[in-house]
Amino acid sequence: MSTVPAPRELTTRPRLSDRVFRRVVTAGGLSSLVILGLITVFLAYRGVEVLRQEGFNFITKSNWSITTDDAGNVVESHFGLAAMLVGTILCSAVAVVIALPISVATALYLNFYAPPWLKKFLIAVIDMMAAFPSILFGIWGFLVLMPSIEYWAKLLNRYLGFVPVFHVDAYVFTRSPFVAGVILAIMIIPIITSVSREVFSQAPLDRIQAAYALGATRWGMIKAVVIPHGRSGVIGGAMLGLGRAMGETVAVFTVLNIVFQVNWHVLFGVGGNVASLIILKFGEASPYEIKALMAAGLVLFVLTLLVNAIADLIVKTTGKSGK
Repeated sequence: MSTVPAPRELTTRPRLSDRVFRRVVTAGGLSSLVILGLITVFLAYRGVEVLRQEGFNFITKSNWSITTDDAGNVVESHFGLAAMLVGTILCSAVAVVIALPISVATALYLNFYAPPWLKKFLIAVIDMMAAFPSILFGIWGFLVLMPSIEYWAKLLNRYLGFVPVFHVDAYVFTRSPFVAGVILAIMIIPIITSVSREVFSQAPLDRIQAAYALGATRWGMIKAVVIPHGRSGVIGGAMLGLGRAMGETVAVFTVLNIVFQVNWHVLFGVGGNVASLIILKFGEASPYEIKALMAAGLVLFVLTLLVNAIADLIVKTTGKSGK
């Protein structure tokens, strides 16, 4: 006589391992928000005195000077980030304009043209580039790349000088935002390439096969299926690269002249960015000037967060357009 097994109890309660994993992941995500919040509070607390005194001039003015008496008391101070903010935007824009087409072309080649053995090798090289120290990029750019970039800057000034951003009155092309932008482009290419490659690899296989079945060439399939599907991911990767370029410090400081003068000319050797200003002044700054540097760091921090937020918004709003 066979016995009837006891009915199995059905429950929706997760297992102990699932509960532990969920709590660990939640704690990790919340810790990132807490750290960002603490950084914001610290920068705001240290820089609020300067922000209150300078007001909106801290964003619109370009001079940076402080006068103290023999006792070290501040007699007069003027702090403004306009020139550094313009330099930050200019260098970052040059970097994205150069890096974006190269990164997209590299991602397409890796996914649809490269043989498997070469694909693995190139992916490893790109990942190594992302981990390369920025100071070495700066030294290499100053010693090796700058002479060649100066030649290309002269060509741009000669043939595109009628465009205001490429016009140079003084014949000074070294240590310009163009040189810094090229260095930053090399640094952010791995970021944009990795994001674009991952997005392109997720293109719907049925649509790819349908395009081939209708007689499309490989490039025709890429234009009709892959690029529309990955457009939002490419935009998001470009914005992430832009945020990375805006916060770069040592590489830009190595190849760029830090001058407190608003410069919208890409090829002219005058400029700077907020991060390079901080590293330039921090070592010899007085306590009050350190507060001004903390305020500058707060502005850069908020600007970088804003760029990343815009990237996330663009990805969310255009994510369904290519599906």
